[in-house]
Amino acid sequence: MTDNDFQQAQNELLEWLAIPSISTLPERAPDVRRAAEWLHAKLEGVGFHTQILETTGHPVVYAELLNAAGAPTVLLYGHYDVQPVDPIGEWTSDPFTPVVRDGEIIARGSTDDKGQVYAHVKALEIMLRDRAALPVNLKILIEGEEEIGSPNLEEFVKAQAERLACDVVVISDGSMFAPGVPTLTTGLRGLCYLEVHVQGASKDLHSGGYGGAVANPIQALAQIIQSLRDGNGQILVSGIYDRVRAVPKVELEGWRKLPFSENQFASSVGVDALPGEPNYSVLERLWARPTLEINGIWGGFAGEGKKTVLPAKAGAKISLRLVPDQSPEEIFELVSAHIMALELPGVRVEVVKLGTGPWALVDANSPAAKLALRALERAYPGKDVAFVRSGGSIPVVSVFSQILSAPVLLVDYGLPDDGAHGPDERFTLECFKKGIEVSGYLYEELASLKV
Repeated sequence: MTDNDFQQAQNELLEWLAIPSISTLPERAPDVRRAAEWLHAKLEGVGFHTQILETTGHPVVYAELLNAAGAPTVLLYGHYDVQPVDPIGEWTSDPFTPVVRDGEIIARGSTDDKGQVYAHVKALEIMLRDRAALPVNLKILIEGEEEIGSPNLEEFVKAQAERLACDVVVISDGSMFAPGVPTLTTGLRGLCYLEVHVQGASKDLHSGGYGGAVANPIQALAQIIQSLRDGNGQILVSGIYDRVRAVPKVELEGWRKLPFSENQFASSVGVDALPGEPNYSVLERLWARPTLEINGIWGGFAGEGKKTVLPAKAGAKISLRLVPDQSPEEIFELVSAHIMALELPGVRVEVVKLGTGPWALVDANSPAAKLALRALERAYPGKDVAFVRSGGSIPVVSVFSQILSAPVLLVDYGLPDDGAHGPDERFTLECFKKGIEVSGYLYEELASLKV
C-alpha cells in the first residue's frame, strides 16, 4: 500500500463517516439508506457484484466475487449503522463532520464499525488492482441494524442461507487488547436489554398537596434498582449465576500474562477505583462474568430551577451482559420475576424486553483461527498475539455459526479507548493502516484453508 493509497482511503472513509446513519432514529432512515448506497457504489466500483437487499427495516449491502476456483469462500460481515451522538455537548467537534486530529479520525462510526469495515474494503481494492484477482472467493454482508440488535438479520440469513454459504466468517467490530498488540478475540458476552416502567397517579401532582400520601414512582424505581445489585457489582437476582461456566485455567493464565495495569485502566477513564465482584480480576469481570448496568433513567422534573412535582411515572433502561452458558431469555424471566415480586404499594410496574443476544466463543485452535494467527504474526513480526475475550456483544456471531455452520473469526482493529458509543469516538490512523495490512494478509492466509 502506497502513501497515496492510504491518503485516498482516509478521504473516502471521511466521506462515508459524514453520513449520519443512526439506525435507531426514524428520522435518520434516509441517511441510513444513503450510507448503504454509498458502500454499494464503492464495492461496485472496485469490481464486486453488488446489491442492496431489503429487510423489513434497514437494508443490507451484499457483494460477492467468486472467481477463485477451488479456493475457500470467506464471508465478511460488518455494519454501516451507527449509534446516536448524545450527549452532543461533550463532543469537541461535530460527530458527522469527520476530522483528523493528532493522528486520530474523530467521528461517530469511525471505529464502530465503518472504519474497521473500510479497512477490509480498501485491502480488497488494492489486491484486485495489484493482482487482478482475490486469493479466495469473497462474499460481503454489511447490515444497517447492528446498533439496534440486528432484529431482521437472523431471518435474512435464514432466507439467504444458500447464497451466504461459506467456509469461514470474518468480523472486525471490536478492539485489540492494546496499541500495537495483535489480537484474536475468542469470546463475546451475550445481552439482555430491558426497560422498567413505573406508573403511579394518573397525572403529575403537587408534592406539597399529595406528598406523603401518594406513592412516588421515582422512589419505587430507586427501590427496584437498589434491589438488583450491590455496591460491588454482585447481581442480587436469584438464580442468575446458576449457569455461569468457569473459564478454563489455561485461558486465565494467558490473561494474567497480558500487559494490563488496573491503575492505568482506571486512569484512562478518569476514576480512582474499580469496584466489582470480589475475587475476580478486572479482565475476568470484563470478559467472563455477567453484569447488570443501569443505562438510563427518567421521571419527574430535571430542568433548571424549581418545580415541586410528584411525578406520575418513572422508568429505566437496564442491560445485562451474559456469559457461557447463560440464556438471555431465561435471564429476562429471572430479572422480571425478581422485580415483579417486590412489594411496592401504590404503583404499577411493567418490565419490557427490548432485545436479547447470545454469547459466543471462538475456537482458537481451529484451522481458520491458526491461519488468522499467521496473518497477525506477518503484520506484527516478533510480537506475541493476544488471545482475549470481549465484554461487548455481536448477536449475529451465533447466527452465522448455527445457520451457516461456519466458524467465525473475530479479528479486531480498534482500541479499547476509542470511545465507541461515546463522545469523540475515534479510530487511530495507525490502527486503520494496520487494519488494511492485516486484512490483506488474512485473505492470503485463508486461501490455504482446506474445503
